[in-house]
Amino acid sequence: MIDPQLLRENPDRIRASQELRGGSSSAVDEAIRADAERRAAIGEFEALRAEQNAFGKRVASAPKDEKAALVAQVQELAARVKAASQRASEAEGEFTRIVGRIPNLVLDGVPAGGEDDFVTLREVGERPVFDFEPLDHLALGEKLDAIDMARGAKVSGARFYYLKGIGARLELALMQLALDRALAAGFVPLITPTLVKPEIMQGTGFLGEHADEVYHLPDDDLYLTGTSEVALAGYHADEILDLSDGPLRYAGWSTCYRREAGSHGKDTRGIIRVHQFNKLEMFSYVDPADAEAEHERLLALQEEMLQSLGLAYRVIDTAAGDLGTSAARKFDVEAWVPTQDAYRELTSTSNCTTFQARRLDIRSRTESGKTAPVATLNGTLATTRWIVALLETHQRADGSVAVPEALRPYLGGLEVLEPVR
Repeated sequence: MIDPQLLRENPDRIRASQELRGGSSSAVDEAIRADAERRAAIGEFEALRAEQNAFGKRVASAPKDEKAALVAQVQELAARVKAASQRASEAEGEFTRIVGRIPNLVLDGVPAGGEDDFVTLREVGERPVFDFEPLDHLALGEKLDAIDMARGAKVSGARFYYLKGIGARLELALMQLALDRALAAGFVPLITPTLVKPEIMQGTGFLGEHADEVYHLPDDDLYLTGTSEVALAGYHADEILDLSDGPLRYAGWSTCYRREAGSHGKDTRGIIRVHQFNKLEMFSYVDPADAEAEHERLLALQEEMLQSLGLAYRVIDTAAGDLGTSAARKFDVEAWVPTQDAYRELTSTSNCTTFQARRLDIRSRTESGKTAPVATLNGTLATTRWIVALLETHQRADGSVAVPEALRPYLGGLEVLEPVR
């Protein structure tokens, strides 16, 4: 949720953010109106309650012969207070509903525009060049007996798969490498729930414009998470955190689920865009003043991982119109996928400023002793999709795949994945 004080004092800043995202500023005008009505309703309720309290004292000290006459007035005033309380509650709910539709304010310097208007910050590593016709990741996975799409579809439908043998070991190796890197960087590991309550999903901003991506279990009114970011953000909901010793950092390992609504015909081959995958997600709770520095820190950890795996990649500053509801800025790290002759997103990191914390009521105590919302940030350190770039980048003419040195200790020292077909 955006800061209500900012809405009142600098609505033009919010309008400018909406324009950068390609959205309408009418929601800002609606929110201003709803805020005024909310404050008026609360003021009316508080005035009547004060009058009720004062009248109660008058009744208590009144002579017995006057009290009977005052009872009717007490009852009439109590009814007015109750009605005012109801109006204030309704106005609060309406304000929350309207302001909840406004996405986070984009930070200064975020590119304007949509999906294709990102800014490339840097390209790192050499793209692989082959003296043979390279195979795509699925063909390689089948040669290695590592990926089985046919049986995944038989059991669960399209966009499901089995990782088998060395494929399963490769994913676990990736996740364990990422976890060790996260531990060394001071992150506390968590294995998170993958089913969450509506208020947690809503609080993290995933039930807005991308709600059709989320699996919902209506009988239980629970949502399957598409990232452990949701459970990690909810971990400290309704709490006051102690950040006096620095940020609280967690690394969440979970299975993730996405409906991939609207992606028909896109990346249907292989495991690039699937309904279920595993992921290790970094998540930080920080002082808002330190959020941008923390964002760079998460990005550096992601780049170190890709470099250690020998992957060529680029870092892009995502345009405002392509940001999720909660993100004020997002960096995508895209690895080179040889058979697609293109960079494809492997990981991203988002600075959500205080947006999620306001919605989930996560605060820390300031030097003044008062509480204020913290900032939250997230970034993926490994996921199933990384196997795509790994197999294609390190393949050999005979269908074998060289194992990056950083992964070998997690595969029992294995240096080459040999084809079995």
